[in-house]
Amino acid sequence: MSTSSTPTRSVVPDLPDPLPIPVVDNHTHLDIEREGVAVDVADLLERAASVGVDRVVQIGCDLEAARQTVEMVDRYAGMLGGVALHPNEVPGLAEKGSLDAAYTEIEELARHPRVRVVGETGLDYFRTGPEGQGVQQDSFRWHIDLAKRLDKALQIHDRDAHADVLRILDEEGAPETTVLHCFSGDVAMAQECVDKGYHLSFAGTVTFKNAHALRDALSVTPLDRVLVETDAPYLTPHPHRGAINAPHLVPLTVRVMAGVLGVAVPTLCEALSENSKRVYGPW
Repeated sequence: MSTSSTPTRSVVPDLPDPLPIPVVDNHTHLDIEREGVAVDVADLLERAASVGVDRVVQIGCDLEAARQTVEMVDRYAGMLGGVALHPNEVPGLAEKGSLDAAYTEIEELARHPRVRVVGETGLDYFRTGPEGQGVQQDSFRWHIDLAKRLDKALQIHDRDAHADVLRILDEEGAPETTVLHCFSGDVAMAQECVDKGYHLSFAGTVTFKNAHALRDALSVTPLDRVLVETDAPYLTPHPHRGAINAPHLVPLTVRVMAGVLGVAVPTLCEALSENSKRVYGPW
């Protein structure tokens, strides 16, 4: 990791107005380089804290990223972690015959006390075709079981696979704490998830001008079930869509979410913070 703040600052947007009450970036990838530039994690966390994003959940979703995540959560007090094999990673590992070994290492890393999440796991039918869906589903079931055995929160990646994600959660029995990361469903799916006790995490996509259905889904999500995230370096909120995302841009998403939910920004911030504590425990 870089020790200079200059590279990180040069490739991400400037600071927005700070939030009145600190919140958590529920899902970010600070292990991923920005435009080929090494990430200065300490600088990104400092910038985020300066605008009211004082805690993050760092997600490592392949073996190398999971290892880096465990190293980072030991280093940074404002960071907790999650580890898993992303659904798009699984078919390749299966083809190489190394999936079982990868599961063994993920389980070992997930036992770290500051790793509070098994995830992101789930299904992705956008990048993986029908030939890879079976092993993705098997992997999702394995991660669900791991989260329950370790009593950790489950974070789910769901792309173009809504029905199968919900079906497998029903068949396996969802962990006590289940989070739909970067929620992308409609109102009906949001209501079903809320009824089942799941948490819905909204990313910068909810700020996009054409995201009417997503804002409708947010509108039916109770305050005690909502979370916010960047999924950085992806999904940068409006007005910086297309730029490199970072945790300090969470305030842009929070302010849009407050408008959709019809609550004051401080009210939403307080709910987001309390929900994060309930889901992940103390930092």
